[in-house]
Parts: sequence; structure tokens; C-alpha cells
Amino acid sequence: MDVTFTKMSGRRYRMAVVREIGPMLEPRQGPGYDDHLPHDAVHFLVEAEARLRGGAFGRIAAGHNNIFTPADPAVRRRQNRREAKWSPSRVEHNDMERSERLASACSRLWELRAGHCSELPDWFPLLAPDLVDPSLIERILTRLDAFARRWHTLPVDGSITLTWPLPVKAKGRRMTTAR
Repeated sequence: MDVTFTKMSGRRYRMAVVREIGPMLEPRQGPGYDDHLPHDAVHFLVEAEARLRGGAFGRIAAGHNNIFTPADPAVRRRQNRREAKWSPSRVEHNDMERSERLASACSRLWELRAGHCSELPDWFPLLAPDLVDPSLIERILTRLDAFARRWHTLPVDGSITLTWPLPVKAKGRRMTTAR
């Protein structure tokens, strides 16, 4: 799966997905614009590096809509019915939760590292110890550094495409193997 992040005018960005499993998805405007690290790019990089197949982008790669909408209206109705019947496994639920926590932590650590803030927020020390794997955090921050350099210099309508690095399991099959 490839996810293309396109910088738009007015502090906005668009995401487009090309994937092997599931219906073609409409591009969508992303939330949380940042001049260096758009919110969804942080999630993609965190989930890819932490190997979170049950996070937002792993689910999309596996054929779920998640934050996107199928491009074909006829397919959209069928897909919405399927999605309404689906419930994530415990592993998928845990991956999504871990993605949220890691993305929050790593974006704050990156801001500190890049000099965009002078201290970490009060809640930062309360993070669960399983999040504080120094080698994982460093790998994520290195990827955020590289993305941020490219994103910051992009002109309006410029794009960066990221490729999902993990093998994909088709939707409907629960993810049961631990990381």
C-alpha cells in the first residue's frame, strides 16, 4: 500500500491511498496540519516502525475503510455494511491504542528534539513503560526527522509517498499473533 501526502494551500494536506486489498478509496483531507509533521504522517511512520498491523494504516492496508471512504458509491454502501459488522480483535484494539500513545509521545519528543518546544508536557512521564523502548523511539524519531525535512520544503501541491512495509492480511481475518 502507498499513501501519498500532498501539501495543499491554507495549511491543509490531502492523503490518497493505493492498496492491494479492498475497494479503491477517495482521497481525503487530513486533520492536524503541521508545517513539519502532519498528524496522519506521524501515525503512519509510528505504526510502520512499531509494526502495528492493527493500527489505522495496517487496517487500511488490510482492506478496511477506517478514516477513508470507498470511491464508488455502490461499493461504499456494501463496504459500510461490512465495516459495521466487523469488530477489531484484542490485538488490533491494542495496536490502535499503542499507535495513539506512541504518536502522541513521539510527536512531542520530536518537537523537543527539533527545537519547536522547550519542555515536554506534564502528562509525558505518565506514559506506560512499554512505550519507552529507547531503540524504537529513536528509530521513529529518525523517520520523523527525515519526513519533516522533506515536508517542510515541499511547495504547495508537492507530495510525499510512503509505502506500507508490512505483509498484509485480508480483512475479516483477525490478527492474533503477538508482535
